[in-house]
Amino acid sequence: MDSKDRNQKGYRGSFTSSFSYAFDGLMFVLRTERNIKVHVFLAFVMIGLSLFFQITKVEWLILFLVIAGMFVIEIINTAIENVVDLVTEEYHPLAKTAKDVAASAALVFACISVIIGVILFGPYLLTYL
Repeated sequence: MDSKDRNQKGYRGSFTSSFSYAFDGLMFVLRTERNIKVHVFLAFVMIGLSLFFQITKVEWLILFLVIAGMFVIEIINTAIENVVDLVTEEYHPLAKTAKDVAASAALVFACISVIIGVILFGPYLLTYL
């Protein structure tokens, strides 16, 4: 890649600097998004319960996949909302639809996560109670 290509919009620099950009994005989401803060709190609660109940290795894998999936969907939702806000400052039905659909992905995964949590922790809770 020559120097002319490096000045074009979209060039992000070195491979290691791309990690810095990704970390910046993660920090932005953690600072600005209420829902991701709720998910971080709930993730710590679930990890705490998992340690308490000494869940199996497979259950740990399921738990971390669900936690990671929720974070990823919330991050993508934030990206979509910010792009829509960048494109239009006025109300537009398609902008609303894009934001609503992105938010619905997070809602669907959150509901599925709750179901998985009940299936995962239900037997432990019933045994403990």
